[in-house]
Amino acid sequence: MINLAEGLRLPTNGLDYTILALYFVVVLGIGFAAKRSVKTSLDFFLSGRSLPAWVTGLAFVAANLGATEILGMAANGAQYGAYTVHWYWIGAIPAMVFLGLVMMPFYYGSKVRSVPEFLLHRFGPSSHLLSSVIFAVSSVLIAGVNLYAMAIVLQALLGWPQWVAIVVAGFFVLAYITIGGLSSAIYNEVLQFFVILAALIPLTVVGLKRVGGWHGLTDSLTSSHGDAFLTAWKGTGIGEGNPLGANWLTIVLGLGFVMSFGYWTTNFAEVQRALSAKNLSAAKRTPLIAAFPKIFIPMVVVVPGLIALVMEPTLGKSKDGLQYNDAIPVLMRDLLPNGVLGIAVTGLLAAFMAGMAANVSSFNTVFTNDIWAAYLKKGREDAYYLKTGRVVTAVGVLIGMGTAFIASSFSNIMNYLQTLFSFFNVPLFVVFIIGMFWKRTSAAAGFWGLLAGTAAAMVNYFGFYKQGIISIPSDQGANFVSSIVAFVVGALVMVVVTMVTKPKPAESLAGLVYGTRSPGMEEPPAEGDDAWYRRPALLGWGALILSAVCYIPFSF
Repeated sequence: MINLAEGLRLPTNGLDYTILALYFVVVLGIGFAAKRSVKTSLDFFLSGRSLPAWVTGLAFVAANLGATEILGMAANGAQYGAYTVHWYWIGAIPAMVFLGLVMMPFYYGSKVRSVPEFLLHRFGPSSHLLSSVIFAVSSVLIAGVNLYAMAIVLQALLGWPQWVAIVVAGFFVLAYITIGGLSSAIYNEVLQFFVILAALIPLTVVGLKRVGGWHGLTDSLTSSHGDAFLTAWKGTGIGEGNPLGANWLTIVLGLGFVMSFGYWTTNFAEVQRALSAKNLSAAKRTPLIAAFPKIFIPMVVVVPGLIALVMEPTLGKSKDGLQYNDAIPVLMRDLLPNGVLGIAVTGLLAAFMAGMAANVSSFNTVFTNDIWAAYLKKGREDAYYLKTGRVVTAVGVLIGMGTAFIASSFSNIMNYLQTLFSFFNVPLFVVFIIGMFWKRTSAAAGFWGLLAGTAAAMVNYFGFYKQGIISIPSDQGANFVSSIVAFVVGALVMVVVTMVTKPKPAESLAGLVYGTRSPGMEEPPAEGDDAWYRRPALLGWGALILSAVCYIPFSF
């Protein structure tokens, strides 16, 4: 995804750069405004658990709506067609609903500051330290991916040198998070969500008009790519071939269950937004509110990829020509006038910064609380950890700038990110789901299950798939299989180790295992939270039904 074609330079002018400059001014202004509320480490790392559900909900979806997703899913739309919607309607919504209805009461009720800290309470220090180190490393790697992808895009579109783009974006992320902490990141993510939509909606509307509306788009793609290209399930029978290289079983189990649930329920860059909510009801509603805009994101991400394929039929056909990853930049170049073009560039930059900020803000929390304070510098005063958090933020951004160049060794960033999730998030999900629903699960089982699941995914991917021992049509298909392998191996190891080791005392599991309660989980609804339209169950089932309905036009 990092090799954008030549000839994509945008005809930007002073108006476009003025819009971009205004955006940077607003970003820093939000950081300084948020600074007034940062007085303790809890304020810095979790916004003092004070934010309303609609703010945390929009931040939740914006943290995931990075430019790697925008460019990558538009590219997938151009390459795979309607199969790409699986990443949203089966690969996100069910897991987001499960997080809100089932897992947030455990996270929020236990008053943990991070996902790894939950493992400390449930399994002990070994699992806690292992997960903390894994998450800290993956956070800065993913932050670097966002930075590098942004640098490549801005170099192609605006002519900025890569190092300039990396330093400029890194500096602004560093400034507003260091100044205002998580509140600054979250309020900027809310702004970035609307800026991103302001960039993508005009692109989609103008693009559809150019290709003759929805019927013109479907007629063109059906005649050039066949009927199956605009369906989500055709050709996914076991043994059948399709561009995605995956059948319905690997889509449902690999993407829809283990990868999706592994990412959305254990990725602290997302969960942190819900933990910053003002009460348990708001925390539960955070991913449920986020689910509704997430359902419709394909309309402004996947559809532009389809439009680009009609407007540029050579997309992805030649190694030296336009690639699938050029879909969004091609539409920006060919469709948008100055002014609107400036908004689109700002939207892309906002998306990159949202993705990087989510990972940096989660990195500083995990490193400070789960590594530094837990094992290296225990028992210091709160002001010390607040200062440490700000220093660690700077360190995280600098490391992210360094790892941005590591990303250049990967030919497809979206595949790389999905591979990382199968390695790290899926094994973590196994440990969480078994530990939450089986009281007998021992501390040793948590550690060895996490380690075994991670190792199994890596062995399957590098040892079997990459060496040609097993035949899988695509890297994405291999990621689905690796996720299933990680889940099965991790679960088996946890069961075996549990049966031969001593469980934790039952009294230490209150609020950590299904069927038990903690004082925080008994919190009564705040005034207004008991309104029918705020009921988590209604929101959750509504999101599931709506996502299922969205499949209907793409199923026949």
